[in-house]
Order: sequence, then structure tokens, then C-alpha cells
Amino acid sequence: MYKILQIIVWPFYRLFHPIKIIGKKNIPKKSKAILICNHYSNSDILVLGTAIFRKQHFLAKKELFNGRFKNWFLKKMGAIPIDRGTADIKAVKNCISVLNDNKLLTIFPEGTRNKTEEELLALKNGAGLIAIKSGAPIIPMWLEKKPKAFRKNKLTIGEPILVEKYKNQKLTNEILDELGNVLTNSMIKLKKS
Repeated sequence: MYKILQIIVWPFYRLFHPIKIIGKKNIPKKSKAILICNHYSNSDILVLGTAIFRKQHFLAKKELFNGRFKNWFLKKMGAIPIDRGTADIKAVKNCISVLNDNKLLTIFPEGTRNKTEEELLALKNGAGLIAIKSGAPIIPMWLEKKPKAFRKNKLTIGEPILVEKYKNQKLTNEILDELGNVLTNSMIKLKKS
């Protein structure tokens, strides 16, 4: 269903939302990876879904899943609900399961939509935690502007950030903060490129 919708939506979405993609080669063709991107609006998912042709599983706030049809549809599309107000262990396990199947997981680590195109909000540590527990590389991305009809946009995809050095270390807040700083700096670097 994901692929069918992607094929149907792609030409129309791209017509109304032209985008230049830089660094597409950094997306693995078959292996697992966590994609992280800044977050402007709910339509960011459409941008990423039409820019990257491999199926992505998106981490999404649980409030989006209210209603039987929305819940069914979002889960069919590969969305994983997360309760942002708690340490949602079930969501983390679901993410790790997706990655263990060599799939792509997309996370907006700012944790909420950013109302400005100027600054990156402080990143949450969830992407780093999931990466360390799954061994998946993290691929930073930067979406230049909030998607708007007929406004050209740019998606820059950075090189993978490997997490092997954290593998045998005790998972502490200091480790997660250190990795969080690496991710923040990588995204800011993409923003400036």
C-alpha cells in the first residue's frame, strides 16, 4: 500500500512542491538506518516520502492515531506511535524491531514542529538511544524551508554517523548528550551547506 500511494502521490506532489535533493547516495539501498530531519509541518512526511523511494517507518506522536481509520491507515503506512510525555518503552522496542529487519526509520528529533526556519530546536535523545541499542547508523538531513505550494525547496542528506564506539559502553545521559551534540552539529552543518 505504501508503494502504491507513493507512486500515485509522487508526480502531483513534486509538481506543486519542487525540491532539489542533495546527497541521495547517502541513503542505504538495503540496510538499516535512522534518518533524522528538522521538522516544520505535517507535510514534511510527504516531502521525505516522495524524496526517498525506500519505505520509511516514521515515529509519530500518538495523538495522530485517534480514530479507528486514522489508526489503521497510519500503521499500514508504517507509522509508529509514541507518547512524547513518557519514556515510551513500547515505541522504542517497535523502532528497534523495524531496524532489526533492515528497514529505514525516520525521526524528527526536535520532538515537535519548529515554527521558525532559522534555528534548530534542542534535539531529544531518542534517536541516539535507538541507534545505540540497534547499532543502526544515523543519517542527518536538513529541509531548507517549510513546504509550500510552488516554492522550491532543498533537502540535504548527510553522511551516516556510526555509533559503534558507544556499543559496549554503559548507556548514560552523558553518552546520549554527547551523541546528541554530534547530531546537532551535523544538522547545523547541513543547514549551512
